[in-house]
Amino acid sequence: MSPIAGPERIAYSALPERKRLRWPDGARVAVWIAPNIEHYEYLPEQVRVRDPWPRLPHPDILGYGLRDYGNRVGVWRLMDLFDRLRLPVTVSLSMAVLDMYPELARAMIDRQWEFMSHGLYNTRYHWDLSEEEEQSAIEACQQIHLRHTGRRLKGWFSPAASNTLRTPDLVAESGIEYLCDLYHDDQPTPVRVGRGTLISLPYSMEINDSIAWRRGQEAQAFAQKIRDEFDVLYAEGAEHGRVMNIAVHPFIMGQPHRIAALAEALQYIAGHDRVWFATGSQIVDWYRQQNTEDFA
Repeated sequence: MSPIAGPERIAYSALPERKRLRWPDGARVAVWIAPNIEHYEYLPEQVRVRDPWPRLPHPDILGYGLRDYGNRVGVWRLMDLFDRLRLPVTVSLSMAVLDMYPELARAMIDRQWEFMSHGLYNTRYHWDLSEEEEQSAIEACQQIHLRHTGRRLKGWFSPAASNTLRTPDLVAESGIEYLCDLYHDDQPTPVRVGRGTLISLPYSMEINDSIAWRRGQEAQAFAQKIRDEFDVLYAEGAEHGRVMNIAVHPFIMGQPHRIAALAEALQYIAGHDRVWFATGSQIVDWYRQQNTEDFA
């Protein structure tokens, strides 16, 4: 398969010239919460382009231990917060988590959280994979999801953002409906693929605690970023609907000294009317219904 070139993959579209996007019940902003629940291998077998651990030689106990804290402790704090605010959740999930941590899998499934695949592990990058290898990795994720939920995956975000030129075609062929590997818009947009259809769902590398953490921004600064972004999108959404993604990691915002700041920011958003808290697939389904001409 020859991958589609970048300019052909995503047609340019000036936002003011688009058909007005309206969300259910007149909502201005569709907000989707994406906890990244991941597994990092203790001794990664396939590191390829990037070394996942900053400290050498391996094992990096500090790096691994911090991330392991997220799945042991931090994720339960996030669950308590999302339960309290009654928020729908779309998990950016290392699919191996469903097999490795049955208690965590059961808790997420009982809450009817939506899963989008974030690859098998967050230390198994897709850079430099052959077409056959990437296709096999995507199908492995599909089979894990099918076995645990009885359904096929609807969303995809490549592990550690390690997408390839062929990723959109391969996920569309597998039946996946939306992709979070592109960071180019405040609205869903069609993505051209070889076969089938695919939607790019806005995923944020700015309202993302991992990026804030790497920049040395602490919890209150990150929470203020959430409020500031929401204020602008909410104002703009009065004329033309917007999407806001909030990406968090249990090992970062699930820490006891950060969880209150996240709670305050989410409560701030929830205190506004005309906000649609939704899952990734709900947003994509609504967008498709309003833009049927893009998928004729």
